[in-house]
Amino acid sequence: MELFVFVVAGAMVLGGALGVVVRTHPVHAALSLILTLFGVAVLFVAQEAHFLAAVEVIVYAGAIVVLFLFVIMLLGVDKTEDLRIEPFRVQRPVAVVVGVALVSLVGLAVIASRERTVRVAEPLDVVAQDPADGNVRAIARDVFGEHVLAFELTSVLLVIAVVGTVILARRPRKGELIGSGK
Repeated sequence: MELFVFVVAGAMVLGGALGVVVRTHPVHAALSLILTLFGVAVLFVAQEAHFLAAVEVIVYAGAIVVLFLFVIMLLGVDKTEDLRIEPFRVQRPVAVVVGVALVSLVGLAVIASRERTVRVAEPLDVVAQDPADGNVRAIARDVFGEHVLAFELTSVLLVIAVVGTVILARRPRKGELIGSGK
C-alpha cells in the first residue's frame, strides 16, 4: 500500500511539475502547480509529517497559489506578446549562465554531501518528553523564536509584492494622469 501511495503521489508531483513548465496558459500552469503541491502534501502524510502536509496545503496551495492567480488575473491573461521581440537582448544569455551556475552549485553540493559522514542529530528534549506533538512545538519554537525576523520579513515582502503589482497593473482612467493621485 505504501508503494502505491508513493507512486501515485510521485506521479502527481511529476505530472503537475511538467504541467507548470509545458502549459502556455498561466491559469492552467497555476492549477498544475496546485496538483504538484497536493502531491507533495500526500508524500508528507505518507512520512507521517502531518503538520508539514497541512502547511503545504493551507499556505502554499491555498494562499500562495491564490496570490499567483490574483496577479495573473490582475495583469490580464487575454494579452498576447510576441516572443520573437526581445525587450532585453542580454536576458537569454544571462539566464543560460545563471542556470548553468545553479546546476553546477547543486551538483557540487550533492558531491560534497556524499563525501561527508552522516551525523545523526540528537533528539530534542521536547520530543523525548511528549512525542505526540513534539515536532510541532520544535518547529514553532524555531520559526517563532530564532527565525521570527525572517518569517516576518517574508510576509512583508509578499504584501509589498501584491501592492506593487496592483499599482503597476492599474490602468489609468480616461483623462487621468499616471501618478497624479486623482
